[in-house]
Amino acid sequence: MGKGKQQQKLTFKEAVEATADVASGYQEGINAFGKYSDKIKVPDSDKIGGSLDIDETTSKLYPDDNRWDYALCYDSEVFYIEVHSAITSEVSRMVKKLQWLKIWLATKAPEINKLTTKKQPFYWVQSSKCDIPKHMPQYKTVVQNKILPMPVWDYNIICKKKK
Repeated sequence: MGKGKQQQKLTFKEAVEATADVASGYQEGINAFGKYSDKIKVPDSDKIGGSLDIDETTSKLYPDDNRWDYALCYDSEVFYIEVHSAITSEVSRMVKKLQWLKIWLATKAPEINKLTTKKQPFYWVQSSKCDIPKHMPQYKTVVQNKILPMPVWDYNIICKKKK
């Protein structure tokens, strides 16, 4: 019984394929990130279990929603990454995207949700420089929502941030 993988935990690929909204969206490696692949840094590329462009794959189903961008499986854990302009005027949109993602995972993607990391799962990666001054109320909002923008998603750095 113990730690056996028999039918308890699906792989990321199986979880994506079991999720109707994104069943055809699984990508090998970090391919789902396309032009943003350089924003992902991992110590061991063999531990990448695939990626998913949630935004693109669900755009026809939820055309008017603020959809989250990506899911990345690394070392059998799923992380959610949004590559977006990191400016004060975009903070409220990012919070809406985060809320959408949490609801979508709970209601439409339970198999993917089961693989969500126990570490901090949600990351805002800035598409260019960050301009959210610490004295602005939007800065407090990103801190409260645990989505402070970062230049790249670096597994080594995020694992050191564990509290």
